[in-house]
Amino acid sequence: MLPVQKKRSKDPGDNKEMMFARREFLNKGYYQCMSERVNALAQEYAPSASQGLDVGCGEGYYSHRLHELMNQQGPFNLNGVDISKSALKYAAKRYPEIRFCVASSFEMPFEAESFDFMLRIYAPSLDDELRRVAKPGATLITVSAGPQHHFALKELIYDQPRPHPDIESQIAGFELRHSERVQQTLTLNDAADIQHFLAMTPYNWKFTVDQKQHLMENELRCELDFKIEVFYAI
Repeated sequence: MLPVQKKRSKDPGDNKEMMFARREFLNKGYYQCMSERVNALAQEYAPSASQGLDVGCGEGYYSHRLHELMNQQGPFNLNGVDISKSALKYAAKRYPEIRFCVASSFEMPFEAESFDFMLRIYAPSLDDELRRVAKPGATLITVSAGPQHHFALKELIYDQPRPHPDIESQIAGFELRHSERVQQTLTLNDAADIQHFLAMTPYNWKFTVDQKQHLMENELRCELDFKIEVFYAI
């Protein structure tokens, strides 16, 4: 559902290599702490939600975990949208109970006021488009980088690394109801896991081949700092 004239490249979004790295890393459960907290907040703030949307769903790891949990308290239909065809091919095969479509989060192929719950994890979007597809009173949960997220990697790249900005997000058409940080130290000893972790971060291209090799030959410890925010559509 992504028209040719809307594509900026032949295969937009994450390529197969990036998707594979993220899939392998997430399936090991390294970000499970964040996923579990997101799902707990979904149950708390949207206990009666029945129509959900995962914006920028990727290969479906978070979508699947959310869908399983929400269905324990009542029927919950979930849609996933992402610009990466490679990621959604995998997601659709592995999680057939979820409806996935290849489309831009800036122009989503859904009718107005379609969803009473939405999830957005590290995905770009337009405020107006989020509000368009949200029902009045819908819950939106977003996840972004907290101040110390991946700071150990920044220290290896920059002379003067800076933390991510620690400010509350503002989304037009939504009211912020809750904000928290989930922090944990990530410890990796397996070379393949380290390689996958680096490949899924925005810092991957800043490391030299020698730096990557050194990291894979040693234990890697890195901060995880997730900022989770809950909004209501107004």
